Amino acid sequence: MERGQGVRTMLLNYINGEYVIAASEEMQTVVNPANEDVVAAITWSNGADCKLAIDAAQAAFKSWSKTNVYQRSAILKKAADIIRANAADYAEHTVSESGKPLAEAKGEWMVAANLFEWFAEEAKRSYGRTIPANRNDKRMMTIWQPMGVVGVITAWNFPVYNPARAWAAALASGCTVVAKGSEFTPLSTFYLVVALNEAGLPAGVLNNLFGDAASIGEEMLANAHVKKISFTGSTRVGKLLMDGASKTNTKLSLELGGNAPVIINHDVDVEAVAKSSVIAKLRNAGQVCIAPQRFFVHEKIYNQFVEVASEAIKNIKVGYGWEAGTQMGPLINQRQQQQVLKLIEDAEQAGATAVKGDIPSATGWFVPPTLLTGVDQHTEAVNMEIFGPVMPVIPFSDKNEVVEWANNTPYGLASYVWTNNINDAFFFSEALEFGMVGINEWAPHGTEAPFGGWKQSGLGHESGSEGLYEYMEKKLVSWGVTGI
Repeated sequence: MERGQGVRTMLLNYINGEYVIAASEEMQTVVNPANEDVVAAITWSNGADCKLAIDAAQAAFKSWSKTNVYQRSAILKKAADIIRANAADYAEHTVSESGKPLAEAKGEWMVAANLFEWFAEEAKRSYGRTIPANRNDKRMMTIWQPMGVVGVITAWNFPVYNPARAWAAALASGCTVVAKGSEFTPLSTFYLVVALNEAGLPAGVLNNLFGDAASIGEEMLANAHVKKISFTGSTRVGKLLMDGASKTNTKLSLELGGNAPVIINHDVDVEAVAKSSVIAKLRNAGQVCIAPQRFFVHEKIYNQFVEVASEAIKNIKVGYGWEAGTQMGPLINQRQQQQVLKLIEDAEQAGATAVKGDIPSATGWFVPPTLLTGVDQHTEAVNMEIFGPVMPVIPFSDKNEVVEWANNTPYGLASYVWTNNINDAFFFSEALEFGMVGINEWAPHGTEAPFGGWKQSGLGHESGSEGLYEYMEKKLVSWGVTGI
């Protein structure tokens, strides 16, 4: 791949084991957000193409659901090996469509491999149980069975990780999948399909579409063969899916928005925490649903924290993902760029002070990493999910008050606490109204751990054993016996 020159690739749908063009024969282009080069063209699908994919998945479910878990596991583990062997090449395609640094992209592919391997093994432990009955002539047990065809719609910010955690769990459980990745990052989902196809996944078990999210989502909701939709994206779209699912009783897993608070107590190593805060905030240019966003710093260390973080943010290397040393790339598209720039401008006009880093050029959809002081709970950049490299910092003095500030949001995905006081750690972890709390760490998640939010941040869980059971139905088997 010639970096910076664009890669003109034609990507087709993958339906019933074949690469096919959409019925409309329409195409859309994919643009590198770092230099605005066209890197690919994708076939543009609608509900009619989705119906074909669902029909293929429904036909395949009859046999895939009857394979034993060891057979499914062998295929998924082989896919994991293929991903690991090709991660460096796959990552370059991810960089070209997302702009993220190459190291981040390669790491994402390696996590995807871990997800396929982990769920391949965890599915072997989807145990049922026997239930002691209250009658001598009765026996009961529960078993878990795959629910059927699953629709998976995922976002662009982690174009490999997001689909991998849903696909791996659904396929390991015995479900078949109709997937729709983001039109901004289709190369990543394409190469996930390539790996699974090469691993021997039977035709129809996984089907991948590129196209219009609204019409594809409508078909998934309306089609009786689709038993569940897993969605990663905005809270606005999640609510639309909930409205639609109420009419069809389609099950949902929703991983939606976040506005993660960070509470930094006065008893920490200020310099170390300030530097790591900047790195955590700017991962994937802040385009992370669990990104630390609202930094509440104890007034005793506030000035020192701001001084260290300001210096760190000015030294972040923003640039092209394929260049060595790049720490932060562009935002995914111009619309996102303009929204974040306006948030910064509005905050400054309201009296905030902004410390900004440098961006490489006028080309591409870059936003300078920005630290904001002089903000409060009423500042828009504090109240809403930014999804960009903006770091508002607010002083606090009372731990009960800061918990109220932290919880004052409709979101409840991730939250963070930095303290060396064990009593405060327990207090904050129990008082924060979020599905995940990181204590003295920036990664409160893992392949083996449940990932999910409270309030308007979603429904259900991904990853962990909880993520596997999201794609299975529990069945009670009860029978009467005689002669006992």
